Amino acid sequence: MDRPANPRCPDPLGADRRTLPHARAVRGMMPGAVVDSALPNIAFYYPGPMWRASDYLKNLLLFFDGIALLVPEYMRDRPYEMDPSLVAGLQEHDLLHILEPESLMDREAAEALATSLGDVIASGALDDLPNTDRVYEELSMSRMGWVADAGLAGMLIEELEARSLARPSQDGVSIPMHPFVRNLVLVLLAQLLRPAGRRAGFDLCPATDRPSLHTGLTELLQLPALATEAHVVDLDLQVVGVNLASVPLDEVLEFRSEHASSYGAYTRDIRKLMRELASIPAQERDGALDDRAAEIAERARRLQDASRRWWKRPAGVVLGLAGAAWTATTGDILGGLLAGGAGGLAALPDGSADAEAFSYLFQTTELFY
Repeated sequence: MDRPANPRCPDPLGADRRTLPHARAVRGMMPGAVVDSALPNIAFYYPGPMWRASDYLKNLLLFFDGIALLVPEYMRDRPYEMDPSLVAGLQEHDLLHILEPESLMDREAAEALATSLGDVIASGALDDLPNTDRVYEELSMSRMGWVADAGLAGMLIEELEARSLARPSQDGVSIPMHPFVRNLVLVLLAQLLRPAGRRAGFDLCPATDRPSLHTGLTELLQLPALATEAHVVDLDLQVVGVNLASVPLDEVLEFRSEHASSYGAYTRDIRKLMRELASIPAQERDGALDDRAAEIAERARRLQDASRRWWKRPAGVVLGLAGAAWTATTGDILGGLLAGGAGGLAALPDGSADAEAFSYLFQTTELFY
C-alpha cells in the first residue's frame, strides 16, 4: 500500500527508522473526557460498527438518551442492511446516532491513539502475543486515524506490520490485524473518542456486550506502559430488568417514557460511585464498596420490579461498570491524553479527579453458562 511520506522522529533503536511520537511529547493534546450533565448520555457501542445481537440493544434505551455506532464510510449501509426495521425505528425517534470515524476522528484523536498505542508497543507488552490460527481481522484505516493524519497512521501501521501484528491492506480501506491488537485499538478508541463526542454534542458512554473487552479495559488501565495513577474499580453486574429482545420497539418506548429517568439515574449514579471509589486508598475501597453494595442492589431491585410489573415476565438483563478516575500526573500518558486538554479543562464536577475511563457491560442472563 502506498503511503505518504512521513515526518521523521527521533528513534532510540536506529537513526534511519521512523517511529511514533513519544507520549510525553504530545500529552495534553486531547481535551478532557469530563462529565457534562447538560449533554445527552449516549451509549457508545463497541467494538464493532454494528451490534452483535440487535434486539438486545433495545435494553440500552432504558438507561441512555440514545445509542451511537462508529461506522466507517465504506460500511455506512451495513446497519440498514443488517437490521433495517430496528435502525429505522430508532432513527425515527432520534435514538440512533451513526458516527463516521472519517469526521469524528480528528487530528487530536489520531495523535492520542498513536501516542497511547505506540507506548504499549514500545513497552514490549505485545511482543509475546500467541500466534493465532485465526484469520486476521480487518480494521478500517479511518479508525486508525488515516483521514485525520495519514502520515501518523501510516507510521503506526508500519510498526504493527514490522511486528507481524498487522498485514498490508488488501482493499485500500482496511488493515488485517491480529485480533488481540484489533480489540486493543477498539478499546482505546472507545475512550479516546469521547472528547470528540463532546464537541459533537454527546457524552459518549462506552458500552459493550463482550465481557472480554470489558476486562480488557481494566487490564489496559493497569499497564505499566501507560503509567497512569488510575485505581481500577469493577462494579459487579446487577440484574436490572426484563430482557426486551422480543418486545416491539413501540412498547419499549412507551415504558421508557415513564421510567427513563430512574434507569438513567442508575447509570449516572454507578458511574459517580466508580469515581468516588477510585479516589480513596485501596485499603479502604473494599469497605466503602461494601457500605454501598446494599444501596446499589436495592436500586437495581426497584428497576427489576418496575419492568416485571409492566411485562409480567422474569428479569433477565444485567448491567455492570468498570473503570477508573484519577488526577493526571507528570508522565501519566493516558491521563494526560484524556484530561490535559489544550485549553486546560476543569476537573470532573465532583472534584474527585480530572481523568476517567470506563465501560458499561450489558448482558442477558441466558448468555451466561
